[in-house]
Amino acid sequence: MKSPHVEPAQRVPVAVLAAAFLFNVGQGVLRPSMPLYLEKVFAANYRMVTLIPVVFGAGKWIANVPTGHLLGRFGRRLMIGGLLVIAFVDVASISTSRYDLFLGLRALGGAGWAMFATVATTAMVARPARRRGRAVSLLLMSETAGLLVGSAAGGWAYQGMGVASPFLFEAACMVVAMVAVARWASFPANAATTPPRSGDRHLLGTVLRVPGVLLMGMTSALLTAIQTGVLVFLLPLYLVKRGGIGPEAVGLLVSLSVLGRLMALWLGGSVSDLWGRMRVLIPGLLTYAGLLGSMPLLTRPGLLGIWSFALGAAAGLVTSIPTALTSDQVERTHQGVAIGWLRMMGDGGHIVGPLVMGALADAIDLSAPFLFGAGLLAVTASQCRRRANALSARVVPGGGDS
Repeated sequence: MKSPHVEPAQRVPVAVLAAAFLFNVGQGVLRPSMPLYLEKVFAANYRMVTLIPVVFGAGKWIANVPTGHLLGRFGRRLMIGGLLVIAFVDVASISTSRYDLFLGLRALGGAGWAMFATVATTAMVARPARRRGRAVSLLLMSETAGLLVGSAAGGWAYQGMGVASPFLFEAACMVVAMVAVARWASFPANAATTPPRSGDRHLLGTVLRVPGVLLMGMTSALLTAIQTGVLVFLLPLYLVKRGGIGPEAVGLLVSLSVLGRLMALWLGGSVSDLWGRMRVLIPGLLTYAGLLGSMPLLTRPGLLGIWSFALGAAAGLVTSIPTALTSDQVERTHQGVAIGWLRMMGDGGHIVGPLVMGALADAIDLSAPFLFGAGLLAVTASQCRRRANALSARVVPGGGDS
C-alpha cells in the first residue's frame, strides 16, 4: 500500500508553481527599481548599473550544475535553501554602503536563484512523458506572470514606500514562498525520480553523451540570447528609431510581446506532448526565424504591434521544448544534473546575448541582430532536423519523440 505521505508523481506540484510565481514577483519588483536605488545610494554610472545583471547571471551560471549534483544529497530542501539565500542577500544589500560588497551579494543571490530554479524545474520534469511539456510550460507561465506583476509594482513600491522597500518586498516574497513549498518539500520523492546520492564527478559527462542533449543545450542558450539580446534590449530601440513610435507607446508594444509569449507557452508544451517534441520545435524555430528576419522590413506601427505579439508567441511556443526533450532522453536519476546543464547554458546565453547583439548593432546596423538571430535559428532548426532523422526510429512513450 502506497504511503499517504508520498506525493504522486503524476501530479504537478501546485506549491512549486506558487513559489515560482512569488519568487518572480520579487524579482520583478527589483527590475525597475534597482537602477534607481544604485543611482541614489552609490551615485552609480551606467557601467555600475549594467554590472548588476552580469554578476547575478554569473552567480547563476556557476551554481547551476553543482546544484544538480547536490540535489541527490539534499533533495527538495535545496529549494528552501535558495529562497533563504536570496532573502538574506536582499536584507544584506540594503545594509551595505560598499558597492563591491553589493556586487558580491548580488552574485550570491544568483546562486540562490539557481538552487531554487534547478529544483523547481526538476520537479516539473519528473512527470510522465505524456505530460512533461505541459508541466514545464506551467512553470514558465508562473514565472512570466510573476515578473509581469512584480515589474508593474516595482516603481510604485520604490516611489511610495522608500528606496529599500523593493528589497524588503522581495525578501518577504521569498519567506512566503518558503512557507508554500515547506510541506511539499517534506514529502519523500518518488523512488523513480530520486536523483543518485553518489558524488560521481563524471555524471555530467554521462548526461552530455546522451544523443541530443548537447544540441538542446545550445538551443536553450540561443533562445535565451535572442530573448535578452534582441527582444528585451533592442526591440524597444527599434520601435522608437525605425517605427517612429513614441516612448509612451513602446511599453504597450513590448507588453504585446510578453502577452504573446505567455499565451503560447501552454500551447507549445501541450502540442509537443501530443505530436512529439521535434515536430513542434523545428517548425517553431523556422517560424521564429522568419518573423525575426522580416522585422527590419517593417516600419508601420500597426504591423510592428502584430509582429511584436507574434515574436513573443513564437518564442513561447518553443521555449519549454528543450527542457522537456532533454528530460525525455536522460535517465530519471540524471535529470537534476541535466536540468542544471540546461540552466547553465541558458544563463550563458543571458550573459553573452546582449553583448554580442549590442556589438552587432553598433558595428553594422540596428537590423543586424534581428537578421543574425534569424540565421542562427534557421541553422539550429536544420541541426534539429538532422537529429530527428538520425533518431526517427526512436519514440518516447507518451508522444514525445526524440
